Amino acid sequence: MVERLLDAGREVLQRDGYDSFTTNRVAEEAGVSPGSLYQYFANKAAIVAAIIEQWSDDIDDKVAAALADRLGEEGPAMVRATADALLAALEESPALLRVVMEELPHRQHRPRHAALERRVTDLMTAYLAVRPGTTRITRPAASAWVLVMALENLAVRYVLDQPPIAREDFLDEVTDLCVGYLQP
Repeated sequence: MVERLLDAGREVLQRDGYDSFTTNRVAEEAGVSPGSLYQYFANKAAIVAAIIEQWSDDIDDKVAAALADRLGEEGPAMVRATADALLAALEESPALLRVVMEELPHRQHRPRHAALERRVTDLMTAYLAVRPGTTRITRPAASAWVLVMALENLAVRYVLDQPPIAREDFLDEVTDLCVGYLQP
C-alpha cells in the first residue's frame, strides 16, 4: 500500500506540481479513501518527503555506483561516465526534478540533496587523493567540491532548460570542462 501511495503521490506531484498537490488527489490517484492514506502518511509533507527520499536515494545510488565503478580509470572516461550517470538519473523524471528544484520549499529537500552531494564529493576526493602528480589538484577535497557542484548544476540546468545542445555534445563539453580543470 505504501508503494502504491508513493507511486500515486509521485504522479500527482509531477503532473500537478507542489502547490496543487493534496492528500485527496493522491488518494484519488491511488484509488483509495483519504482515510486509508492517513493510516500511512500524516499529511502532505510526509508524502512529499517520502517521495523525495525515494527519488534522491535512487539518484544517489546510480551516481555513486558510476563513480565508484570508475575510481581506477583516468580522467576523461571517469568524468564522462559519472556525468552520463547523473544526467541519465535526472532525465528519468524531469517533471519531478523541476518540482524539487523550483517549487518545493528548500528546507524540505535540502538535507537529502546535501547528503548526495557529500557522498559524491567524498568519492571524488578519494579519486583525486590517490592520484598525486597526475592532476594539478593540491587540495583534493576543495577541488572535488568544485567539480561536483559544477557537474550537478550543469546537469540539472541541462535537463530543466533543454538547451539546443545534443546530449552527447553536452557530455563532451562537461567532460572537457572537468578534465581541463584537472590537468596539470
